Amino acid sequence: MSNAQRPNTSTRLPLPGFAALALCGMLHVGVAACENSSSTTKPMTQANADVPSTTVRSETTHRVALAATASGSYRKVLDLSSASSIERIEEALARADTRIDAVVAIPASRRTVDNTLVELDNIFAQVELDTNVPMFMAYVSTDGDERAIGLEAEEVVTNWAIELSKREDLYEAVKAYAATNPSLTGEYARMLKHTMRDYRRAGMELPKAQRDKLTEIQKQLTKLSIEFETNIREDETRVPLTREELSGLPYDYFEQFENRSRVGDVYLVSMSYPEFLPIMDYCDNELTRKKVWIAYKRRGGQKNIRVLEQILKLRADAAALLGYDHAANYELEVKMAKNATTVAEFYKTLRPLVRKKALLDQQEFLLAKRNHTGDQNTELYPWDTSFYHNLLKKNKYAVDSNVVREYFPLEAVTEGLFSITQSLYGLTYREATDRAGELGWNLWHEDVRLFEVYDNATNKKIGTFTIDLHPRDNKYNHAAQWGLAQHKNWSDGGVTLPVAALVCNFTKPTREKPSLMSHDEVETYFHEFGHCLHTILSEADLWSFSGTNVERDFVEAPSQMFENWVWNADVLRTFARHYKTGEPLPDELLDGMIAAKHLGSGMLAERQFFYGLFDMKCHLASSGEVDTTQLAHDLWNPKKENVELYDPIPETYFHAAFGHLTGYQAGYYGYQWSLVYASDMFQRFDELGMLNPKAGRYYRDHILSRGGTKDGINLVTDYLGREPDMTAYLRHLGLSEDVATADN
Repeated sequence: MSNAQRPNTSTRLPLPGFAALALCGMLHVGVAACENSSSTTKPMTQANADVPSTTVRSETTHRVALAATASGSYRKVLDLSSASSIERIEEALARADTRIDAVVAIPASRRTVDNTLVELDNIFAQVELDTNVPMFMAYVSTDGDERAIGLEAEEVVTNWAIELSKREDLYEAVKAYAATNPSLTGEYARMLKHTMRDYRRAGMELPKAQRDKLTEIQKQLTKLSIEFETNIREDETRVPLTREELSGLPYDYFEQFENRSRVGDVYLVSMSYPEFLPIMDYCDNELTRKKVWIAYKRRGGQKNIRVLEQILKLRADAAALLGYDHAANYELEVKMAKNATTVAEFYKTLRPLVRKKALLDQQEFLLAKRNHTGDQNTELYPWDTSFYHNLLKKNKYAVDSNVVREYFPLEAVTEGLFSITQSLYGLTYREATDRAGELGWNLWHEDVRLFEVYDNATNKKIGTFTIDLHPRDNKYNHAAQWGLAQHKNWSDGGVTLPVAALVCNFTKPTREKPSLMSHDEVETYFHEFGHCLHTILSEADLWSFSGTNVERDFVEAPSQMFENWVWNADVLRTFARHYKTGEPLPDELLDGMIAAKHLGSGMLAERQFFYGLFDMKCHLASSGEVDTTQLAHDLWNPKKENVELYDPIPETYFHAAFGHLTGYQAGYYGYQWSLVYASDMFQRFDELGMLNPKAGRYYRDHILSRGGTKDGINLVTDYLGREPDMTAYLRHLGLSEDVATADN
């Protein structure tokens, strides 16, 4: 597996829920590591839903239509028109403002949960439905003007949300309602508690002058975050290399280069995954690997470092205004971890355990390099890791990654993924690509496919998703799922069905072969589809808690759990077939793949620790003054933090393209944190059967359908029937008992 950042994210476009009416609540999901760019997303929140009251409001009580508001006038469906304009976006926001005015105007004696909190949820949901597609186009459209409109729309909508979070008359109306101590339960109690918490986080308890200053900071952050992400997405780094310099790469690799990507016998290698990763995996010319690795770690350039350091300073200033020690504690307050001290303890516990495995990995990889090169004095460098990972798989486990690809044609993997999830969760996917126009869709590229999802128990449609799986110029260049519309039950009995968009960058088909996927790509596909199902299968009443709107350090758990399916022999036998002969994956190859699962797992885990610690330390300085390049080098430096077993590489600055810094800020630790829960939740499937529909239904009912209606820890505890623990996580990392307990 490459040591490149491999993002896997779920993003929500574009409007923050009421929870986001806080410091730049519209999170930009990172474009760089599992990893993601993105778009604005609703913050992941948590709170105990215990609010005393006088009138009981149960989530099982069906709401009646609201006479005091125009709920019947809501469209309730996703506006699919991508050919939008800023004027249309502004019209949608103006309609929302009019509805908010109506909420504010309700007399105190007539204020209820329906005409206040639920109505606000209605308004936010409709804004999302009206603006999401144009904003999404910024990341996938082939039309430059459309992309530009999408980016401008993102800024306009985010700034509208910032202004709304400071609207004093609305705050006073909600505050007055909360002061009546309404007797609420479930989602409604949760929403009230979150709303009041988030008003505090938005600065509504500050004097007006400080609120105005906070508003200006938030707007600057919006602009800078969009700039940071755009610089990553539009990075044009290419490394000119000859065929000889690319020795060891399979013939298929070169077929992806079009005339514009080569000059005679020189290939202009971009930093897209299909061009970059195979060099790290297969090129036997170390100098080529080194040059390409260094180029990859310089994407975004010094200009993005300057943008990033401005962002960090502004976040620290905002956190200080709100009374937090640093930006990390502001961000973590609404996550499972709660504060930076908890995250530090998490790493303090894990790092010594993982270091033992990493040292064993390093010895194994270094010996492989010395045997391969014949140089007994050579050392192991970061551009060597993937190459020797693959060489060891081939020599020690008889697993040739290029041969493995031949058993994973994209179409067969898609059919297998669909078959497994339909059976597990009681669903049917019906392709509607040919009917897209009839359904109102203007699909943005010929690669895009459209599917409708039906529940087998009711035979009713419950959602829609698209897949867009191959790279192209100016497309979002990692892997992510966008929640374009969220499930919502409206006051008049209407229902908004969820819409998800899966965006990946898998190997393209060639003239001679279909798209053949690496096993890593198959794992990424399953991961992202896990996010898709989290969106589609939501049954939350309120938009604010639907789909992936859970704590940010829990949101990856359902998708990480689903990665386990690509490591199970019985599962792989259902769809892994040779693209020419249709022969199943040979048992000996399959056994070797599974046996090699933990090869290098210690070093790979430490790479994730590096990303997480870098992100966290960027946000711990109360002043916000951070030399980010020096910080990155200090984390590698064996005389300082020594997070990884490599010396720092001069003139590299990975963080200039670390997109998680605008979206998962002070949250990248969540990938390992959520993996603890993912590993524990997986045990039920491991015991009952990976393809067991009863196990799937139980998981659907207890995790996927619940969204953020409860805290993540409560969802997991309910699902497990006990408190979660780290045992399964350590086993997932390949930490055998003797390694985990051995003396340092």
